[in-house]
Amino acid sequence: MKFSEIPYERPDFEAAGRFYTEAAGRMEAAQSFEEAERVFLEVEAYAAGFDTMLTVAQIRHDIDTRDEFYDAEVAFIDSASPELEEHVQRWNAAVLATPYRAEFERKYNRLMFLNAEIELRTFSPEIVSELQRENALTTEYSKLIASAQIPFEGQVYTISQLSPLKQDPDPERRAAAWSAENAWYEENEQRLDEIYSELVALRDAMGKKLGYDGYTPLGYDRMVRNCYGKEDVESFRAAVREYIVPIATRVYEVVARRLGKSLPMGYADCAMWFPDGNAKPTGTPEEILAAGRRFYHELSGETAEFIDFMFENELFDVLSRPGKAGGGYCTSLQKYKAPFIFANFNGTSGDVEVITHEAGHAFAKYLARDIIPAESQWPSLEACEVHSMSMEFFAEPWAESFFGAYADKFRWQHLADALTFIPYGTLVDHFQHVCYEHPEYSAAERNAAWLELAGVYMPWLKPEESLGFYASGRAWQRQRHIYESPFYYIDYCLAQTISLQFWAMLRHDKDAAWAKYMAYTRPAGTLTFLELLEQAGLDSPFSPDTLRGVAEEASAWLAEQNL
Repeated sequence: MKFSEIPYERPDFEAAGRFYTEAAGRMEAAQSFEEAERVFLEVEAYAAGFDTMLTVAQIRHDIDTRDEFYDAEVAFIDSASPELEEHVQRWNAAVLATPYRAEFERKYNRLMFLNAEIELRTFSPEIVSELQRENALTTEYSKLIASAQIPFEGQVYTISQLSPLKQDPDPERRAAAWSAENAWYEENEQRLDEIYSELVALRDAMGKKLGYDGYTPLGYDRMVRNCYGKEDVESFRAAVREYIVPIATRVYEVVARRLGKSLPMGYADCAMWFPDGNAKPTGTPEEILAAGRRFYHELSGETAEFIDFMFENELFDVLSRPGKAGGGYCTSLQKYKAPFIFANFNGTSGDVEVITHEAGHAFAKYLARDIIPAESQWPSLEACEVHSMSMEFFAEPWAESFFGAYADKFRWQHLADALTFIPYGTLVDHFQHVCYEHPEYSAAERNAAWLELAGVYMPWLKPEESLGFYASGRAWQRQRHIYESPFYYIDYCLAQTISLQFWAMLRHDKDAAWAKYMAYTRPAGTLTFLELLEQAGLDSPFSPDTLRGVAEEASAWLAEQNL
């Protein structure tokens, strides 16, 4: 069924609560595995229909945040969802207590129980009001960013639409575009501060009500981190500082020489890879999508089937428009076993990365569409990001289809961006740890912490006084994950380390690289992140040798290119 044809009906949360509670009772009373399994499968079917309505409402709201109907629906869902959680957790507790756990593990997978144990720790009826307020605040943040109307050169732009102008080869025009965006953020910085201050306080309170010593351990549980912890992340951050930051700095030294500058450079210059302009796709949005379809058709039989399904069912919304929520994501319409891709094309190389990155997520979901339970169709988020970030590199042999004569330029900037992203993503993670370890911090203290950490992780960057929003240490407020998904961002860095392993393999044996990718992807969420890596013969990102090895090989290749 095409997305536009999916009927929407407001989900009945009261009926859902009764259903989950009654199902929990039947699970507890089951006298055999077969009886327990019947209840289990009934809940699976019910949840698929219920959750699909939630997702349809969110997508249609994000497509146009000014739509009054779906704005009201999302507000209703934001308020009602936390109240339903008590009933869902009642069901989860019944599943965890079943005497037929061994039979479920043999027929389905053991990880469904481990993840349920983690998730059970993250909720109590005591925190319903905080969850409701958290939902409202994150929705407000999304709507605020989507509402941006930035005047520039006689026209008005959204934040996404302004992006190409912030990469204009003309230094004066580029600087003016950054200044225009800066002015909008400065106008809204007080509310951005207030939203985040309240979110930190709410999340800290939730952690303490649930028996944690603050939000950080609760945040890790909410991310369902089932095979590593805070100490592993700290070790990874240390390796990034030791091995990646110096290499990323050398990349920017090359860029600075091209631009006739020296380090550190300001934001407007650090946005450029080449003085005559960054690589941009050569076609229209429709041509980019068509080139993406050809790529997936030629990559493998599985990807050809997948991309046809996506196009035939119109499971994309990728054009940037006024009122559209920012960013991009892949989600799932579980009732229809269908992924959905949301994005904002803006004329930059990011448009191509959408059709590879987000479609990498969607392909993994499509492969796993028949796995039961549905929650096992997605692995944990760092594992998911391997699907997407690696798919970007699998597409590089098709770069000419997207970039024409600028394909080699794109390959250079894509790899350079992958390397230099890791320090930025790690900075975001470190900053969030500081914020939740110090919930008492004022907005000024948080901004000062960002500036200090940015000097460690991104020494090539100089916040210019002319851009007051950035100079005051507020650049983090552009990163929606910080508001909406605490501690998510390190997942991208861990995954990027794995994607660089695929990049290296692709240089030598494309078929072997694809075989490893499929071996990693097929089990979906039935294995932990580290188990998926081991099964596919990939190296753990928590080993400093892994990080150093992939970075040095990528750095050497960049240095060899005559661009």
